[in-house]
Amino acid sequence: MSYAQGRARRAGAATAAVLTWAGLLAGAAGCTSGGAGGSAIGGMLGKPPAPEDAIRITPDDTDREVRPDRKLRVQVPDGRLESVTVVKEQDAQDSPVVGHLSDGGSRWQPDDDRLALAAKYTVDAVAVDDDGHRSARHTTFTTYVPGERFVGYVTPENRATVGTGMIVSLGFNRDIDNRAAVERAIRVTAKPAVEIRPHWFGATRVDFRPETYWKPGTQVTVALRLRDVEGARGVYGLQSRTFSFTVGRSQVSLVDAARHTMEVRRDGALLSTVPITAGSPKTTTYNGKMVVMEMLEVTRMNSRTVGFGGEYDIPDVPHAMRLTDSGTFLHGNYWAPDAPGRTNVSHGCVGLRDVKGGGSDTPAGWFFDRSLIGDVVEVVHSKDKTVAPDNGLGGWNMGWKRWKAGSAVN
Repeated sequence: MSYAQGRARRAGAATAAVLTWAGLLAGAAGCTSGGAGGSAIGGMLGKPPAPEDAIRITPDDTDREVRPDRKLRVQVPDGRLESVTVVKEQDAQDSPVVGHLSDGGSRWQPDDDRLALAAKYTVDAVAVDDDGHRSARHTTFTTYVPGERFVGYVTPENRATVGTGMIVSLGFNRDIDNRAAVERAIRVTAKPAVEIRPHWFGATRVDFRPETYWKPGTQVTVALRLRDVEGARGVYGLQSRTFSFTVGRSQVSLVDAARHTMEVRRDGALLSTVPITAGSPKTTTYNGKMVVMEMLEVTRMNSRTVGFGGEYDIPDVPHAMRLTDSGTFLHGNYWAPDAPGRTNVSHGCVGLRDVKGGGSDTPAGWFFDRSLIGDVVEVVHSKDKTVAPDNGLGGWNMGWKRWKAGSAVN
């Protein structure tokens, strides 16, 4: 329904309400007895009830700044409701509010009991009393317009094809205090079905994953119903959207830092063993499972941006794939061509032999062309700790029992 149609329909409903009451009052006036001392039927049966008494609607007519937890109700003390029509106007669009009758038709309430924010509601109700008399009422009210909103920034992108290690990650622009309410407003489902559970990392991030890597071919759908959800006091969600992504083939690569090799397996079968260089003894590479988060044909790497001094500033690192938020990459290396397969010389990254500008026929180019965001790279035998579960998409390094314990709902 268009905005103009909604206004026209509400105007018609209001006119109908006026005409109904005009007809009722005209009918009462026509039943007056002939003598001067005669009285109208209103004197015999009592004064006709005012519309607001015959049909009680909350919130009240013309109420403003109504909070979302107020209950929308239409009730009659006697008789039954014949019809109730509620229209919500939000963002210049009209939409019907679906509800149901209860208590023998004496009460109506919406199926979704939470009011939308920044919206105008129009209620048209018709009731019939025990004597068969009809009455109508038309009311409007507007809801609270919040001054602060929160949004969630989601990985991966809509319609993406990803590796089997992808984790659905939402980062929020504000601290979330009501985490259970926000968690309930996010639904992640898969075909074929698999159990998917959330884990909160602090106040601004929640990740979702299954117990083990996704099965290739899985279709994953993420429904965000965050609009009007109160994430913190006075801070409400803005988003209401659904998106999906597809899990592609399985590719898991095992980096052995001690042997200076990387075994690349596709759907369980070994594709190739590639020579690598890992972190030097003073700047070792994290152990553990990491997920490709970003793929760049070329990028600049400056040691100062990751907490080092001025050890390096390389403006054209080829075939760079980000593995952690803290700056771990798997990338092409052309400045130390003899290191891969022999020695570890990097500042924590995993390097593959490449040429300046990036070559398609080099080990780095070969691996880059066969990789997806969401692929898993696991490092073993490095003299470093295991990467933290919240450093990039490192959640696979956390056991399932502990992961599930990070749900705000449970």
